[in-house]
Amino acid sequence: MSPYLLPLAAPLPLFLIAILCAFCAERRPRWMPKLAEACAMLALLVSLLALVLLIARGVGESRLIGMAGVGLSARLDAVSASMLLLVSFVGWIVVRYTSTYLDGEARQGAFTGWLCATLAAVLLLVAAGNLVQLVVAWIGTSIALHRLLLFYAGREAARRAARKKQLFSTLGAAALIAATGMLAFAYGSTDIAKINAAARVGEASGMIGFAAAALALAALLKSAQFPTHGWLTEVMEAPTPVSALLHAGVINGGGFLLIRFADVMLLAPGVLALLAMVGGFTAIFGALVMLTQPAVKTSLAWSTVAQMGFMTLQCGLALFPLALLHIVAHSLYKAHAFLASGGAVEEVVSTRQPGPVAVPDGTAVGRAFFLALAIYAVIGTSFGLVFGLQHESPQALALGAILIFGVAYLLAQGLADGAPRALTGKTIVYSAAAAIGYFSLQVTAAWLTAGTLPTTPAPDRLAWTLMVLAILSFGAVAVAQALLPLWADHPAARGLRVHLSNGFYINAVLDQMLGGWSARKPS
Repeated sequence: MSPYLLPLAAPLPLFLIAILCAFCAERRPRWMPKLAEACAMLALLVSLLALVLLIARGVGESRLIGMAGVGLSARLDAVSASMLLLVSFVGWIVVRYTSTYLDGEARQGAFTGWLCATLAAVLLLVAAGNLVQLVVAWIGTSIALHRLLLFYAGREAARRAARKKQLFSTLGAAALIAATGMLAFAYGSTDIAKINAAARVGEASGMIGFAAAALALAALLKSAQFPTHGWLTEVMEAPTPVSALLHAGVINGGGFLLIRFADVMLLAPGVLALLAMVGGFTAIFGALVMLTQPAVKTSLAWSTVAQMGFMTLQCGLALFPLALLHIVAHSLYKAHAFLASGGAVEEVVSTRQPGPVAVPDGTAVGRAFFLALAIYAVIGTSFGLVFGLQHESPQALALGAILIFGVAYLLAQGLADGAPRALTGKTIVYSAAAAIGYFSLQVTAAWLTAGTLPTTPAPDRLAWTLMVLAILSFGAVAVAQALLPLWADHPAARGLRVHLSNGFYINAVLDQMLGGWSARKPS
């Protein structure tokens, strides 16, 4: 038996506990939370063993357990190993948190069962070595998540979000089925590794562009990109563990799909450009709306919309190693943010002190941007000398420039005329740490995925145009955000804030386009 079958053992205990919970869905047996936590821990241990196998024996894949290209197989490489560890670790934390959070709920068994089923489906998805398994796991993830969204079926908003998510999931699944069908026909195989290998050497047919477009559509629908983001901002009607669970390979499953088929996507530069445009706009839109949200969980949900847009932008710029890094980093901190949201509110309230606030003026903002670019240039040059990044792709440099805009916003607070010196010093240190962290993680991600993911190609004219547009757009938003306190009381600013807090009513318009999308009453 091939040792590369090991990744397929990770979802097995979670599937078993999900089946067991189905027989006690309406009860709260005492043994269930501990057993579910033990199964999640077992999945995490299997994922760790898979990492050890990857280090010891290198990249590999198992033989297909089935026939005619239909069955189970596993692909073990840097991408699948990273996702297995991420999903199993976040899943274990969420299962452990759920045992206390839902203690006393009448349907705790049902929730735990569907939670474990979702995790098992995602683990099966990220380890998939063939197209059929990928599609089945993709659909299974959506079905299990739908049941979690309907845990409080009496809430109208929960039913509306679940039905909307079901619609987009169905469309996304149809797009994925179409894409995998075209790939299997074009390359004569359902093996994902063989398809990527053929695409990497330039083998392509006339339908590869359509297959890449269908993959992109499935990814956009999965990751709640504009204008299909509405269900994600309404998912707060489900229990808090669901919000954290989304970051265990569920909402970022679209990014994983694009990364897994990176070689295929590079054969369709027009599709990549579309991904960059949609992702960049979604990132800016979500970030602006997030600033206007008064509730912490709603603000975190809009932050996720923005982050998923940024992930899609990275894929559109062919920065697949950085997109994988973004998935891991964002999932860890955002899952923690959702689970700790209640305590965070209490902590902020207890530590908030009245007093004057240093407001940066235009001069301070200008100095901040100049200093941020200087920090970025110095540290980037240092890394180039040490790690040989002088030939770094323009796409990665553009992404770093966008990151520096966030650093400039931080610096502007410290460079304001009324800011204490201690704050100024801290912001400079934090800004330098952010730049060092960016280049360090970039080097690490590129090293870990070397040979697994393709290198970023030289940008063509369209890519250059998109990069310049992204830098100007993110820069304008950063400047506006830094100067916001100066014009926050202007009538136009107050009106804009109202429209932003409602997401420019895009979700309401979408509801009307879908025929009102009235939520059905639970049976």
